[in-house]
Amino acid sequence: MQNRVALVTGAGRGIGRAAAKSLAEHGAQVAVTARSKAELESLVDEIQSSGGKAVAIVADLADRAAPAAVLEQVRAELGPVEILVNNAGIGSSSNPKPLIDFDDDFWDLTFAINVTAPYLLTKMALPEMIERRWGRIVNIASINAKVPSFHGAAYTASKHALAGLTKAAAVEVADTGVTVNAVCPGVTRSLMNDKRLEYDVQRTGLSFAELERQASPLGRRLEPEEIAAAVAFLASDAARAINGQTINVCGGRVMG
Repeated sequence: MQNRVALVTGAGRGIGRAAAKSLAEHGAQVAVTARSKAELESLVDEIQSSGGKAVAIVADLADRAAPAAVLEQVRAELGPVEILVNNAGIGSSSNPKPLIDFDDDFWDLTFAINVTAPYLLTKMALPEMIERRWGRIVNIASINAKVPSFHGAAYTASKHALAGLTKAAAVEVADTGVTVNAVCPGVTRSLMNDKRLEYDVQRTGLSFAELERQASPLGRRLEPEEIAAAVAFLASDAARAINGQTINVCGGRVMG
């Protein structure tokens, strides 16, 4: 991964931040994007203080024009993207509702960020990867790409769609030196998941601590760094024979 150019979306905090740091630790030059300038700048400072190279790009991927602008800036500052980590996402915690009461605008926003942005970034990054005959695309899906999230119809449907995009892209690039895979995290410690657990406290009457214990057979939530380890592996040469897979990192909550 030494000196490979990586782009990590949604890198301000949580899984995206951990993934960016892990890729940088393995030698990649990392472009990080999110909406929060302060979070990105602190991440870049962390990476650079450890001897890595990183650039921050503030963008809102809900804007359909943003993916092209982000890729253009990465090319200008680091070069063509060789490792793309589509992590930016919006979860059910932002507006959980039963399907019959679901907010249509929130449905559209969820698909814009969770599906359309990865689609556009993948579509625009692939030609240069194929030309160089090397590339890695890692989509951050969810175990909800396989099992439903209660009162989270948009999140569940969008993560199923992202898994489908992963497989559709993978079969098209199988003989080009490019791989496309997805990591499916289980319940992971993050601000977004904190909000989801707070909703489930109100919905179920269970305590926050009890819901954390039930999050996985490990008796805890996953840590962002545990997801990032899978991302770094899939981005490496060692994973060159892995393509079109949706790999659970969930402590055994979902098997098969």
